[in-house]
Amino acid sequence: MLSLQGVSKWYQRDRPAVRDVTLRVRPGEIFGFLGPNGAGKTTTIKMIAGLLRPDSGTITVNGRDVVRDPIGAKAQIGYVPDTAVLYDRLTGLEHLELVADVRRIRREARTERVRELAALLAEPALLILDEPMVGLDPKSNHRLKQLMRAYCEAGRTVFFSTHILDVAERLCDRVGIIKSGRLIAVGTLDELRSAGRDDATLESIFLELTEEPAPEAAER
Repeated sequence: MLSLQGVSKWYQRDRPAVRDVTLRVRPGEIFGFLGPNGAGKTTTIKMIAGLLRPDSGTITVNGRDVVRDPIGAKAQIGYVPDTAVLYDRLTGLEHLELVADVRRIRREARTERVRELAALLAEPALLILDEPMVGLDPKSNHRLKQLMRAYCEAGRTVFFSTHILDVAERLCDRVGIIKSGRLIAVGTLDELRSAGRDDATLESIFLELTEEPAPEAAER
């Protein structure tokens, strides 16, 4: 469904934001993308969504290369950024109608879908969510998790970033952890536990993998 091969992005010559990321996300999978602030999560997500061009490597979505076939790739994607992007002069319904027009959804099919979420309107193969649970009340949070699971049970894929590690632990089929632009771990919770305690939580694994060395240790 989603493939990244050797993907890198540089904003400054001596400070790559994303370094040589290789990753495959399967159909029907909820994949959690985790990392500290500034680790490269949003940059990676924007490259997958076609909003940033990778400096090296390839990204394909459902077989479509996001650089060589940007329109075809974006047609496979529903993307919810970490901050809402809306047109000031459009009502909520008008915004959804615009999305439906851009996606070429038939008039008879869009009425029911408009009642759901804008990113789900076209029923894309890959749903990308950047910190989707920020600001949600418990009921909305629960409903979103139900939607994500139902979406994957229909054979589609969800790729989302979050800082809420207990949610990721309960919800995700697999997770990837990125630190300083590098993908340092990928797998199920059991696979990530294999190098440590059998009862380790995702939070404890994450903290251990992303902990920065103490200054005195770094100097040795």
